[in-house]
Order: sequence, then C-alpha cells, then structure tokens
Amino acid sequence: MKNHQTELTENEELCDLYRKKAEELVSQMTIEELADQTLNSAPPIERLNIKGYDWWNEGLHGVARAGTATVLPQAIGLAAAFDEDLMEQVADAVSTEGRAKFNMQQKYGDVGRYKGLTFWAPNINIFRDPRWGRGHETYGEDPYLTARLGIRYIKGLQGHDAHYLKSAACVKHFAVHSGPEGLRHSFNAEVTKKDLYETYLSAFHACIKEAKPEAVMGAYNRVNGEPCCGSKTLLTDILRNEWHFKGHVVSDCFALRDFYQHHMVTKDAVESAALAMNNGCDLNCGHMYLHLSEAVSRGMVSESRLRAAVTNLYTTRLKLGMEQDKELPDNPYDKIPYSVVDSVEMREFNESVSEKTFVLLKNNGILPLNREKLRTIAVIGPNADSRRALVGNYEGTASRYITISEGIQDYVGDSVRVLVSEGCDLYKENWKKNRIAEVREMAEMSDVVILCLGLDAGIEGEQGDAGNDFASGDKPDLKLPGEQNQILEAALDSGKPVVVLLLSGSALAVNTAQERAAAVMQCWYPGTQGGRAAARILFGEVSPQGHLPVTFYKSTEELPEFTDYSMKNRTYRYMKQEALYPFGYGLTYTSFSYDNMECGAGRQTFQKMKAGEKIQLPVSVRVCNTGNFDCAETVQVYVKALCDGSPNPQLKGFGKVFLKAGEEKQVTVWLSEEAFELYDENGQIYFTDEGYTVYIGGSQPDTRSRTLTGTIPLRQNLWSEVVNNT
Repeated sequence: MKNHQTELTENEELCDLYRKKAEELVSQMTIEELADQTLNSAPPIERLNIKGYDWWNEGLHGVARAGTATVLPQAIGLAAAFDEDLMEQVADAVSTEGRAKFNMQQKYGDVGRYKGLTFWAPNINIFRDPRWGRGHETYGEDPYLTARLGIRYIKGLQGHDAHYLKSAACVKHFAVHSGPEGLRHSFNAEVTKKDLYETYLSAFHACIKEAKPEAVMGAYNRVNGEPCCGSKTLLTDILRNEWHFKGHVVSDCFALRDFYQHHMVTKDAVESAALAMNNGCDLNCGHMYLHLSEAVSRGMVSESRLRAAVTNLYTTRLKLGMEQDKELPDNPYDKIPYSVVDSVEMREFNESVSEKTFVLLKNNGILPLNREKLRTIAVIGPNADSRRALVGNYEGTASRYITISEGIQDYVGDSVRVLVSEGCDLYKENWKKNRIAEVREMAEMSDVVILCLGLDAGIEGEQGDAGNDFASGDKPDLKLPGEQNQILEAALDSGKPVVVLLLSGSALAVNTAQERAAAVMQCWYPGTQGGRAAARILFGEVSPQGHLPVTFYKSTEELPEFTDYSMKNRTYRYMKQEALYPFGYGLTYTSFSYDNMECGAGRQTFQKMKAGEKIQLPVSVRVCNTGNFDCAETVQVYVKALCDGSPNPQLKGFGKVFLKAGEEKQVTVWLSEEAFELYDENGQIYFTDEGYTVYIGGSQPDTRSRTLTGTIPLRQNLWSEVVNNT
C-alpha cells in the first residue's frame, strides 16, 4: 500500500531534524511551562506562539467522542476478519475523518478534548480471559494475530507521507493488563518472564519494531510489584533500552494518583509524579504532573529529564505538522475537507467491513434464507432493535444506525411480514416487561425466528463506563445474562427453525444454542451499518467469512481464577480441554479444499535460524472453492514445536484469498524465524532441536475444529529428521 519512496516513520534523518527543532523550542520554556506541557490538556504558551493542545483523543474503531463520525465494527469484530489489508484500510478511514474533523475544528479555534490528532489506539492487550469487560477493545487472545493487525492499524493511522504523520497512534495498555476491572487501580499482576515475553509483551514488541507508533500508554495495574506507568523494568529497561522506542509514553488516565492512593508505592503526589517521570512516563493524562515543578525544585526530578520528556512530546507535534516549518513542504493532510466525514463512501465502506466480521458458528442448512419462501419472520430479543449493541465502546456518533430488525425489514420490504419483540431485558431478571408470551406467539406465527441475544457495552466494558452492578464491567460468568436463556428456550420449543445472532464483544457459553438452534452466528458489535450487513448475510447476498479471534469455552468452571495471570490452561495456545467453538473457527456458505502443500526447508534453513539469521520460509498450498458461493477464505498456518512443555500449535501466518465458486488458487504464506521461536523460563529465545510441525488449512488443527468443520489441515514435519541425523 506504500505509494511513497519513503515514509516519515522510516526517515531517520527527518525524524532527527524534528527532534532537533523540538529541542530548540523546548529550550526556551521555563520549568513551570515545561511542567504544564506534560499534562494531556497542555495550555498555550503565547510568548512562543504555541497553541493549547489536548492529547486525549480516541480512535479505536472510528473517531470517538467528538461528534459525528463513521462508527465501524468494534475492534474484536475487526479482528474476526483476519485481514491485515482491511485493518489498514479501516485505520486509514479513521485518520481521514480525524484529520477532516481536526481541520474543521482548527478553523473555528476549537481545541478541546477529543479534538486532536493523537489517537490513543489501538488496544493490543491480550484477551486472556473471556470475563474481562474491555476485551472487545482488543484483537483477541493470540499475540501473533494481535501484532499483525495492530501493525497495520498503526500504519493506517499514521499514514505513508514522507514528511508528516497523518495522525499519531498509541499502543496500549503497557503491559500485562486484562482485568479484573474492579481491581485495576490496586492490582499486582504477577507473571513469569516466560509468560511476559511469550504472551504479554509480544504484540507490543512487534508493533514498536515494525510500525513505530508515536506513543505507548501505560496500564493501571502493577506488574511484579511495579506500577506500570512508573515501572523502570517496563518503561526504561524494556521499552527504551531493549526495544529502542523513540516516541513518547503517556499514563493511563489518572493512573499516577493510584501510586500513593491504592498501590501504596509512594507517600504523596509529588513522589508519584517523580517516580513516573524518572522512569520514563512523558505525558500525564490527569493532573499529577502539576507537581513536577516542586519535584524539580526539591531535586527529585532533574531539569534535563523534564526537558527530554517535553522534547519527546513536541517531536510528535512537529511530525503532525502542528507547527509550520518553512523548510518543509505543505502538509497534504491539511487539505482533507470535512465533507468526507460520514459521507456516502464512508457508509458504504462501513457496511462492507461489517460483512467481513460475522462468524458463522453453526448452520444446519437453514442459512442463507430464501426470501421467496418466507411469509413471516420473527425478529426477537433485547438486541433485535438495539443501537447500543451495534457500536461497542469508545464510539463516535453516527447520523444513522441500522439495527438488526431494521436491516431485515428494509431488506425484505413489504413482501414478508416481520414481527419484532424485545422479548426480555438485556440483563435484568424478573423484569416487569417480560414478554415470554409474546415470544411464544410470534414464534408460532412465523416461518423462522431470528433471535438476537448477547450483551452490549453497557454491561461489558471499562470500569466506570459499563453500567452493570455486579462486576465493574467484567462478566461474572459466560452465561447469557438475565432472562435471555428463557426466551431462547421458548423460541426453540416452538418447533420453528431458530437462527441465533449473538451481539457481544466476548465469548458466551451458548451450549443450548449449539445443541438445538438451526444456526448460530457471532455478530460482535458490528458498527452502525450492522443491521444492513446482517440482512445481506442472512439472505445470501454475501457469505459470512469471519473466524474467531477468541476461544468460546463451554463454562466458566473450565477457567483458572480471573486474577491468575499465568497462561497455564488459558487460550487455545495452552488449554487442554475441548472448546465449544475454537479460536480460528468459522463456517461459510461454501466449502474449500486444500492440497499440494509445499514447505521446502532443509538443514541450511534451520542452521541459519539457529545462528540468529533472518529467514523467510514459504508455505504454499492449493485452495479450491468446492461449493456454490463466491467467498473469501482465511488460510491459517500453525506451528507446533515438537518438544516437551511447548505451547499447542500456534497461529504464525494467515492470508485471505477470494475465490469464486469452482475457482482454485495457489496461496503462499511466509513464515519468519519468529514463527519458530520458543521462550525459556528467563524469557530468552531458543529453537528446539526436536523439530516442528507446520499445519495449513482453514482452522487450527485441534480435534474440536476438525469435528465442527469436517476437515483436517494439511501438515508437514520440519527439521526433526535433519537435526536427529546431524
């Protein structure tokens, strides 16, 4: 997608020029002015012609909290598309609207919060436990998938101009953050070095190395005793010294006050500000850095460290073109007009993205529906006509929301009668407006029941944002909340075919639906065009093509304690039991066959890898669409190290290929040496002499995926005989 001979993030000479200019500007600031500039709401410095700027802006799946914007599917849904190119296109759309809105706001002198270009996205934490309320902000449970999608989202946000950033990306929350939400301000996540490097830091490292995001945000919690936003281990030893990160670090919002109020690692606000600043946190989302002037005067923070922090911040502002420089060409992003926001093209793009995120989990042949054979459809459930279930959290404001029931009604028109009922409340039990009788009657009257169940961001999300009373945004278990299971049973007992649509940002244990429903489809929070996309899929205009970026477990009882951050028995990489629906799983309306696997890798390749050299290993396969629907297939490559104690087969490569019915193509997925890396107990990389097995197919090679799909990925052993015969 690069159309330029270079891009700013790769132009070290220009980056050095920006830093030099930032140093010159910062050298003119007083200590008090410097301290003020380390706050997210940085005030203007009129004598230096510096405008005020608020660094706090959100762009997880669209420009958020800043008025009208395109609201795309939530991040977890985007991950289900398993599509790197699509992820960059999404981020490019977000940054286009972000620039357009910024240009408009600057025109009228509007510089408040959520009106800038420094987007605190993407969230690349690992969704290690399905109870975590913020998991739908992430790209799922797998470090490799998270890394690849995060890299492309960053590139889409920051753009490919040779002189300017389109916007600035920020990877968060560094690190080891994935609930519980109710304990996050005081919690100490204890992790081994093996889990730290093998799982929790992996995506951060890849994103910083390959995509060069401008910012990293710390997490609320402690890791092995150190608060993340003031952690020498994380921010200095690993991020700066080991990974050579050159951008700026920002605290999570109001996290620094937790140092002395909840973590109890400092005695007051001044000590807290000093700890964070000295260990590498440049920007405070909050007010604690108001105490930096005192910290400097008391010798707790050096003036040089404070100037270095502000230099980091102003380097980003210069890269964004906020301070015009006569030595550089005009900023092309300044010309993006407001008319692109919420345009027809953006709405069409949004719908096309949404269609790629739906994951078909079960289908007994009922889908796709034939409109010509239907007279009455019942669309039932608390998410049937819910706008909130379309958008997830950290969302913008759309000009129109197409709910599931609206999308179906618009699609069938007057030719089919559509009956709609909320059925029950989303999560309240013994609700006075319970409509079980209405559910039964509508099901009896209808040819098919579309049952819209699940969650919304009001009951799963960030502490303080989610409105549930029982878990501060987290889920207490994996069951359908409230009386949803009752209306599911009522619909199933009608004897009519029931299609269950799950709108949620996380896995639910829908065992009854799997056993008895005609079809089950995971729709996530599909964006404001989600109802239209759902209708097109239900009626076969397009085939579902998504795959699960998380494991769906059978029950909460299978999970370790929520507060246990060991990866043992967590996610598909380490679990021993069989899943309800496995990571990587997803059905379509067609079928695909795989053959002609080629993976040429001899002794020389293995020895190069062990010697520390870079490799690019092609894994090739012929894929044929053997069904009757045109559809995209996600080709997945998994690697299993053939030694004791290694993880289950892990995703290490994937690619999308669109095939018309009957069409076949040879697809190649490239594996680097990182696909074969293992970590010892000290977090050090090694390669096993026992060899590896490489799998390629439309799913992971676990037994449950084989049962559900009826297919077995192809496999090839690498290097075991070569090594053993050496």
